[in-house]
Amino acid sequence: MTRARIFSIVLAGLLVQFAFAAPALANRGGEGTYGKYDDKVVTNFGFGLMIFFTLLVIVLSVGQALLERRKRSK
Repeated sequence: MTRARIFSIVLAGLLVQFAFAAPALANRGGEGTYGKYDDKVVTNFGFGLMIFFTLLVIVLSVGQALLERRKRSK
């Protein structure tokens, strides 16, 4: 496949997604998919993000250390 064809397929897919995203998120008076939220919800989401990125760094660092050890042993 040529690059122009791949680009046009990806662009068409993105346009279709954008066309269907706005009506899907505009239900119930524009509340969105979660519904009403308050400070507690936002705070818990922030804590979840902090925990996720901390665990992501730890897991990727351990994986890199294991790969380095494997590369050194050969």
